[in-house]
Amino acid sequence: MNSAVRLSVEEAQRAQTLRDLPRNYAANLAHGMLGVTGFRLLNAPTFVPAYIYLLSGSKIAVGLALSAQFAGMAMSSICAATLIEHRRRVMPVVYTVGWLMRLQVLGLALSGYLLGGPWALAAACVFLGLFGIFDGMASVTFSFLMSKVIPASSRGRLTGVRNFLGGLTASGVAYLGGKYLVEANALGNGYASTFLLAFILTSIGITALRFVREPDSLTVRSRSSVWRRLREVPALLRTHPHYTRFFLARALAALGTTALPFYAIHTQSFISLSGATLGTLSLAFLLAQTVSNLAWGAIADRQGYRLVFILSIALWTAATIMLLLSGSLHLFLLAFCGLGAGFGGYQVAAQNFVLEFGSHHDRPMLIAVSDTASHLMMAIGPLAGGILAQGAGLHSVFLLAIVVKTASVLAVLRVEEPRGSQPHF
Repeated sequence: MNSAVRLSVEEAQRAQTLRDLPRNYAANLAHGMLGVTGFRLLNAPTFVPAYIYLLSGSKIAVGLALSAQFAGMAMSSICAATLIEHRRRVMPVVYTVGWLMRLQVLGLALSGYLLGGPWALAAACVFLGLFGIFDGMASVTFSFLMSKVIPASSRGRLTGVRNFLGGLTASGVAYLGGKYLVEANALGNGYASTFLLAFILTSIGITALRFVREPDSLTVRSRSSVWRRLREVPALLRTHPHYTRFFLARALAALGTTALPFYAIHTQSFISLSGATLGTLSLAFLLAQTVSNLAWGAIADRQGYRLVFILSIALWTAATIMLLLSGSLHLFLLAFCGLGAGFGGYQVAAQNFVLEFGSHHDRPMLIAVSDTASHLMMAIGPLAGGILAQGAGLHSVFLLAIVVKTASVLAVLRVEEPRGSQPHF
């Protein structure tokens, strides 16, 4: 295809994407509202860690279960890139992987109802690991789909509003789940009932993706094996030095999630962690994450994701320090608000910043490599945190998180804002 014809095709595709933007925007909002709700219930630093701790009584077990989830995500990201980088359209893969994720949430719920003791704990670790595998694939495939159907200048607002709507619903559901499901031990197992609710909400949400109109990719890579693509990663990193610095900064920030499973457990030393209290802390975390997404999205569209990354990590770090210094429910609630807002901004930046590096046909692998490093750190972090907490106490876990998040901010300061250097559509 000569350059004139190619330019004409690109312009036609850009015009088509703009015509489909209202439809795709609405479909993503609907998917996000219910999908984000369900998965935030699962990923909040309250219900799953508290459930695993209830089953095991061990901080190491909490770290092991969360590590299983993130290890699955790390293992599958590059596989997902090789599944889609040769395809003109990726929507069928996105939809299939999305349903496979939801089935693991159902398995987690059913195992809570049907099993007990060590068997329930083992099943939880297995289903969290499988959930992680499909979540890692979904992260790559869905992010790439977003880069095709939503222009860079609109992604911040979409992410912010989608997370706001989903988070607002999740905040209410988390509070009600803690108070009326966990506290009342609904259906014989309040935690399993909460996970079942997450499955129902996310299953309704994924149907909205059927309305997305995806354009064909103009350029694709030839089909390749995972091992061959892995051998090409060092050259890819050398070709994109600012992406490589972002890759390092994101990995360091992800290691800061070492403390994430232990936020709620830490409060047990100072206050009674009843179902109602768990719901209230979840509400604070999720509501702050929700409301702040509107601000993070607006900043991203105006100033870029680099600034969002810096500000959110700084807030997340400050809130971790506050958690260490708190001793009452009111202070813990304030700290959880800061943790939710900071972590929410980090997620917005980490998921979207990577979409602005490299060429279109390299983007699936750039997303996958960044996700792999991040998820690997998130797999190592909870397990290392559990061992550290068991041996040296939770304070040491929080101090480690503070150090690596500070290092992450220093690393991203050396990354140039990519927006404006090339078209990001």
